Amino acid sequence: MMKGLKKWRLFGLLAALTAFLAGCGEEQISILQPAGQVAEDQYDLLLLSTGVMVFVILVVTIIYVLAIVKFRRKKVGDDFMPEQVEGSQRLEFLWTAIPIAIVLFLAVPTVAITYQLEDVDDMGVLDAEGTPASLTVDVTAKLYWWEFAYPDLGIYTAQELVVPADETVYFNLTAADVKHSFWVPSIGGKVDANVDGVNTFYLTFDEESADLEDGVFYGKCAELCGPSHALMDFKVKVLSEVEFNAWVAAMQESTGDVAEAGELAEAGQDLFEESCIACHAVSGAQTTGGIAPNLATFGDRNRIAGFLPHSEENLIKWISEPQEYKPGNLMPDPGSLPGRDGEGFTEEELNALAAYLFSLTVEEEQD
Repeated sequence: MMKGLKKWRLFGLLAALTAFLAGCGEEQISILQPAGQVAEDQYDLLLLSTGVMVFVILVVTIIYVLAIVKFRRKKVGDDFMPEQVEGSQRLEFLWTAIPIAIVLFLAVPTVAITYQLEDVDDMGVLDAEGTPASLTVDVTAKLYWWEFAYPDLGIYTAQELVVPADETVYFNLTAADVKHSFWVPSIGGKVDANVDGVNTFYLTFDEESADLEDGVFYGKCAELCGPSHALMDFKVKVLSEVEFNAWVAAMQESTGDVAEAGELAEAGQDLFEESCIACHAVSGAQTTGGIAPNLATFGDRNRIAGFLPHSEENLIKWISEPQEYKPGNLMPDPGSLPGRDGEGFTEEELNALAAYLFSLTVEEEQD
């Protein structure tokens, strides 16, 4: 009975481990499939540490097995007395020196790469034409969404970070409310976003994201920040230099006006400007002061609220019951919005709002 129970426990453990490792295989979110130099360096450290650990385990296991086999009582007899090594200076030196050597072997490359990855001296450096040689993005983490500002380009977006491939991108990272942590597993390790200071770091994006399953890398908040911490997701779209420059130009010209998108979208725009514009911006060239996400690229996004599939049906559910889908977020219920007098949106109004928001796109303008 006990043996059967242990087997089932072992089976459950192996099944859980298999499921976990299977999740690590998705290239848009896997630290085991690095897609940037920073992630490559950290992955190499991971392999080095794992290799050393496995080597130590193998050596100890071999010694243990040899000791069991060589000194079996059946083989050496009941009167056998092993050699007494108490006070042996040679052994004391070995079991002191070997751990120190292992620690130094791991510490030297770890410290060197850590300092290398913290080097942001080139951040803000101007080229011969007087323009910043590298892209800088100001990241602000909030309950429960992400704002991305491009100070040198004068544009703002949210929930979806857009960057060029094969370039170093520098980040200024802060939090507006509580501690968060910025993490794009395929691109680099996590960095905390604090309310009382700015953390600076850089990432490199070696490949475009268009060929990924969803066309984006996945980003997460890696710090327990509240009831919807697990849903505080964002996406990273990596474009070629030409596509990125076109995206920047389209963002700078975006106005949020969808007059050519049809009557339903126009009705949605009127309703949005009446009830929602106080918190949300719809132009990539402006911000609302950080109250709520900028929606200039809403029609181009991969998810609703960072995690729901990007469909009008899910958008309507999200607008109608925001607390149901992401508890603790700061988006008000429809009835409390200006001019609603406690009444939620009708089905017709929700359809109009969805048509308007899905019409907010800058990527179609590039085409």
